Amino acid sequence: MATLSSSFDLLDERIRRWIWSAGWSELREAQERAIPAILTADHDVIVAAATAAGKTEAAMLPVLTNLLKDDDGLALTLYISPLKALINDQFGRLLPLCETLDIPVWPWHGDISSSSKSRFLKRPSGVLLITPESLEAILCNRGFSAPTLFAGLRYIVVDELHAFIGSERGKQLQSLMQRVELAAGARVARIGLSATLGDMRLAADFLRPRAADGVETIVSTSEGGDLKLLIKGYVVLAPKDREADDADEHPEAEAVRSIAGHMFKTLKGSNNLVFPNSRGKVEQYTYELQKLCAAEGMPNEFWPHHGSLSRELREETEAALKSKDRHATAVCTNTLELGIDIGAVKCVVQVGPPPSVASLRQRLGRSGRRPGESSILRGYAIEQEIHSESDLSSLLREDLFEFAAMTSLLLEGWVEPPRPRGMHLSTLVQQLLSLIAQRGGMMAPEAYRILCEAGPFDAVGKADFVSLLSHLGAKDILMQDASGVLLHGAKGAPLVNHYTFYAAFSAEEEFRIISGTRTLGSVPVSSALSVGDFILFAARTWRVDEVDEASKSIYVTQHQAGRPPRFSNGAGMVHDKVRERMKKLYEGTDDTGFLDPAAVRLLAEGRDTYRRYDIGRRPLLHVDGRALILSWQGDARNATIAMLLRMKGFSVGCYGAILTIEQAGAELAEVSKALQAIASMPLPPIEDLLANALNLRQEKWDSALPENLLQRSFASQKLDLAGAHEWIKSQWYT
Repeated sequence: MATLSSSFDLLDERIRRWIWSAGWSELREAQERAIPAILTADHDVIVAAATAAGKTEAAMLPVLTNLLKDDDGLALTLYISPLKALINDQFGRLLPLCETLDIPVWPWHGDISSSSKSRFLKRPSGVLLITPESLEAILCNRGFSAPTLFAGLRYIVVDELHAFIGSERGKQLQSLMQRVELAAGARVARIGLSATLGDMRLAADFLRPRAADGVETIVSTSEGGDLKLLIKGYVVLAPKDREADDADEHPEAEAVRSIAGHMFKTLKGSNNLVFPNSRGKVEQYTYELQKLCAAEGMPNEFWPHHGSLSRELREETEAALKSKDRHATAVCTNTLELGIDIGAVKCVVQVGPPPSVASLRQRLGRSGRRPGESSILRGYAIEQEIHSESDLSSLLREDLFEFAAMTSLLLEGWVEPPRPRGMHLSTLVQQLLSLIAQRGGMMAPEAYRILCEAGPFDAVGKADFVSLLSHLGAKDILMQDASGVLLHGAKGAPLVNHYTFYAAFSAEEEFRIISGTRTLGSVPVSSALSVGDFILFAARTWRVDEVDEASKSIYVTQHQAGRPPRFSNGAGMVHDKVRERMKKLYEGTDDTGFLDPAAVRLLAEGRDTYRRYDIGRRPLLHVDGRALILSWQGDARNATIAMLLRMKGFSVGCYGAILTIEQAGAELAEVSKALQAIASMPLPPIEDLLANALNLRQEKWDSALPENLLQRSFASQKLDLAGAHEWIKSQWYT
């Protein structure tokens, strides 16, 4: 290899010997290209390559070579991962090599002993494997020693970069990297690793805000084998008794049993991952699959894996997947979407549309990792039986088209780009409190410079920052001493000193749905709600009568003119491009090539409905006494269109691709007139748009925000005012 690879020759001799002894015949493409780029530690680099394409080695081989050039042995690399399990995996991969190089590797998270952490603190060098939360804790609790701890820092490596972009945790990570560099007193090379990146420019801007031009991007296209995929269509029979409460007799339960039966026949005797999109569905499918194992008198091959399970139970599932002595299939949420080492997986199963194209791509990357093996995706699209009360979403076979649209975009290599310019004020509050803890106090102008002017919260102006400080002072979260130094207030100090402070994100909270004195169940609600809105739950439509944010309760009344909705797929926010592709599929004539005969029939039914209602030329319809809007825009734009119409006095429900004006007698002329008025007027202030909206406090520190900043922060991340207004003008501006 030395004679064939110039990159190989750049590595330290001891690393080259280790590569030979490991039996490598050649370097992967990503490694060949990344080694010379990373070795110099003088600029930032992103390495994007398929799962199992050797990204970790592409970063760490040149990083370790660089560390070995340090004569005093005090050079340091921060390797930041989103999961503790990933840190444990990387520790196992790096330790054999690093032991031969006499470079220490330090895993650091809540399960690591204090004695190990103490040894690192005495001599901070080598490779520190850490989560953002643990890094936050170091800066908070050891702020005065941070310059010493990071004095030898050469690199910051971010694994699974895509998992951070666009989230509160991502803003925290950006801020932490900025604060670590300030503590080190030098600009440090940042290395981003990912298998799932769309817009490389936006990814570069995330890694080094306002300096993306200096980030070198390496995109490997040579890795990965063939892809085999098939989406099967399933029709759920209509319930005989719509008021029945027996969950076992509900048609959705029958669909789970039917699909589980097909999975069992297809998956038994091999290792696989099944993604049903929610924790509840994980439990349902695992239960049915385990029953089938017992019925056949065979050892269990199906194991659950989701965030509500204990670490011990999750590790049992991971151990079953890694075992060489048995076959195992994990039924999981996105907890197994990232690169935890679970051994070889034959195929990935997706039940219903995935949360996003990026998520589908990441999940599919877990399959076909052995040389010569194909990646296999098996999908299940579930639709309802058509009957006299079927709604337009069911008639359009919307879930199937969403699944097919995401799959076709996946095949073209597209994934959702991160959403830029979110304010992320919840995380700004956390980072402000953390920075004060690290420095023992801060002057307001310096805090603004570090966090906003030179930091990641550049969407926050000085006036907003001053308003935020004033509000935090009024709530006793912050205080200012006589010299003007910001300190923790009476309520802020215990918050910062609690172990839960270090995480920027909040645990997913569910709202109880209550009708009269009866609790119907609970569900996560990520959209803004207003009294009079309509929600879908338990296959029925409900009117929102009251929202109690303190107790996380929504009080509802069944909407008598309601219709049984399609089953929720538990997805996140659908991108505009997905809905545009759905429209293209409705207007097409081919069967996409990856649908089974049942799914092809559903495709034809959806297209027939699309043509019958002339939806291609009519974004506004009147169906079953309701006005319906089909914008073919993403969830952020649809939510904004709904808000704009609510300002005009309409009750609007957002059900997938369809906006529904629920009040009886809503005539098309009235709705069209309102949309014409919206098209001809400038956009309203955010404060007016969200004046009656509830459930805006969705992030961890939103409760600390003044109302106007809360509204603007929510809008910057969940709405698309400009895009929605542009679409309305394109249809109704005269």
